[in-house]
Amino acid sequence: MLILLLASIYSWYLIAKLHMGFKKAGQDDEHFQKMFWSGAELNTLYNNAQLNSKRRGLEDIFYQGLGEFFKLQKRKADTNQTIEGTERILRVGLSRDQGGLEQGLGALASIGSVAPYIGLFGTVWGIMNAFIGLAAVDQVTLATVAPGIAEALIATAIGLFAAIPAVLAFNHYTAKGESIYSDRALFAEEMVALLQRQAIGTTQEDA
Repeated sequence: MLILLLASIYSWYLIAKLHMGFKKAGQDDEHFQKMFWSGAELNTLYNNAQLNSKRRGLEDIFYQGLGEFFKLQKRKADTNQTIEGTERILRVGLSRDQGGLEQGLGALASIGSVAPYIGLFGTVWGIMNAFIGLAAVDQVTLATVAPGIAEALIATAIGLFAAIPAVLAFNHYTAKGESIYSDRALFAEEMVALLQRQAIGTTQEDA
């Protein structure tokens, strides 16, 4: 039962951590989107992101993508190579940031799937011991059996207490993570379209 109690405490710690992480990620992404679509210069946003050592989410994805775009333009790469390279870096940034955001979901899934079985095992073990103890009793009554069985069933209750919040949180934050990833992927596509127009315009000016 100690294992189940520790698993329950750890799952609540993970739930609190995920809640704060997802909340901050949503706020940071919303703030950056407002700045990006407010008409601010890309160079200004890039320089601000460069100065922010704690950048994450959309700001970090933007910084990595635009940085690659600038590098490829300096190397005089053609438009297709520049856009493909930028898209590749954006995909890497999306995956990396998503992995960091969803850290802890795997542990919640494990607790949610394993805890009930540990509790059930504890119940079976407790009932076995209760019946073994009855061998030394002359007369078996409900009053004799009930305490041992009730104590054994506590293990199942604790297992469910640990598992149910973990499963609910896992489902909730998995869906939330998919929503955030979808929003970030859409932003990345819009950013690529913007950079592509800029790259084509620069090429035409050079010609």
